[in-house]
Amino acid sequence: MDRIDIHVEVPTLSYDELRADKKGLSSAEMKKQVEFARSRQEARFTEKASPVNSEMTAKEIKQFCKLDENCELLLKAAVSELGFSARAHSRILKVAKTIADIEGDDNIKPEHLSEAIQYRALDRQST
Repeated sequence: MDRIDIHVEVPTLSYDELRADKKGLSSAEMKKQVEFARSRQEARFTEKASPVNSEMTAKEIKQFCKLDENCELLLKAAVSELGFSARAHSRILKVAKTIADIEGDDNIKPEHLSEAIQYRALDRQST
């Protein structure tokens, strides 16, 4: 589990939830978000063969995933309390950077980091 970037548990939906008239993002809207995030990453990693956040080296994580004081405290608490490994720590930062890219933000914000930490929840439930 530690080698997988995002872990999401998908609960069973009730019949009423299945039949509800809720609209999510369309495939076209999702595609647009992904293309936008990928273009930001390509601009960031102009000299790399694989210009994506998931391929960042430790040096690039330090360069591109700078955290403000609030984010540092949040990540420290998550690592300490949830017992994340060094690999999970790096993957959280890469995912948080991708979430920031989708939102069009240059910097990782607490909400990006919180979402990335949540995606590691199954990692902690399996131990």
